[in-house]
Amino acid sequence: MPCKINVAVLMGGRTAEHEVSLETGRVIVNALDKNEYNVKPVVITKTGKWMVSRGYIRQLEETFEVADVKESDIAPLSTGTALDKAMEEKVDVVFIAMHGPLGEDGTVQGLLEMADIPYTGSGVLSSSLAMHKVKSRQLFQHNGLNVPQSLTFTVWEWDESPSDVISKVKAEICFPCVLKPVELGSSVGVSIVETEAEFKNAFREVLRYSNEVLIEEFLDGLEVTCAVLGAAGGREPTPLIPTQIIPVTSQFFDYEAKYTPGATEEITPPRDVGDDMIREIQQTAVRAHKILVCGGMSRTDMIIRDGVLYVLELNTIPGMTEVSLYPQAASAAGIKFPELLGKLIQLAIETHTLKPTQ
Repeated sequence: MPCKINVAVLMGGRTAEHEVSLETGRVIVNALDKNEYNVKPVVITKTGKWMVSRGYIRQLEETFEVADVKESDIAPLSTGTALDKAMEEKVDVVFIAMHGPLGEDGTVQGLLEMADIPYTGSGVLSSSLAMHKVKSRQLFQHNGLNVPQSLTFTVWEWDESPSDVISKVKAEICFPCVLKPVELGSSVGVSIVETEAEFKNAFREVLRYSNEVLIEEFLDGLEVTCAVLGAAGGREPTPLIPTQIIPVTSQFFDYEAKYTPGATEEITPPRDVGDDMIREIQQTAVRAHKILVCGGMSRTDMIIRDGVLYVLELNTIPGMTEVSLYPQAASAAGIKFPELLGKLIQLAIETHTLKPTQ
């Protein structure tokens, strides 16, 4: 009987997306096939301490809840000590279930590279570029993809002259417009504003999460997203079936709409899109994936206005909760969730094996 693979599922982190990451991690831990994998949950607290569970979950009937990881039972570890422990306990691969800064932006990926531990998802450069909405859009636009018109301002520019910022937005973007943190996901801090008063409040809200604010034109169109399953060794990535997103309780696909069951109608394949546009969505998702040199998975969010497809952003670690879009797309393609997780783990191991040794 072949040996099981030891998988550490890394979740949490010092980010506004901490709770979403914990839910993603919980779902992954419980969905991994224990006939094939020994699973070790690892929780990074909001203060940056690593809570490494003792041993591995080995049996199918064992379930994991985040509440089970208690500081009274498990001594928190520093980052370096946690990595040492991972190597001592022979972790074969890390399944990264983190979202946002310090998890999805190349930071953790760099740590695992230094420790020579395989991990799921994209590498350091791809993760960092995808997390930075401005830099990734510049690359998308340079390679011929459509992106919304936008401006970027720093906290220092705002402090120096809010009126100058507002004047430039009125002249080049106009209201309504969309405000976003430059480096954050899950639509945290995102808002659509229609007036100058709303703009001021929204700008200050974004500054809670980021020192840079992305302001883009409001595209009133049909929201779609397309997941991509990566490939190792330079092989062609595979687009999954796109999904149409129709928020029910919100103006757009915001945090509540993403993570509240029933808050969004998600239609796979899209109901209001023809076959030609579906192919364009898939081709664009693959192009975006390749432009940023992504790894095992990605999901590109887009919007269609007047028949034109615009790329909004690319996620290198899409959500994996019960209501997340990536698992839904895989299911529509006939890939069950445990099988999807297995594919991502095998891609991580293969990618690591193919890396030059010098």
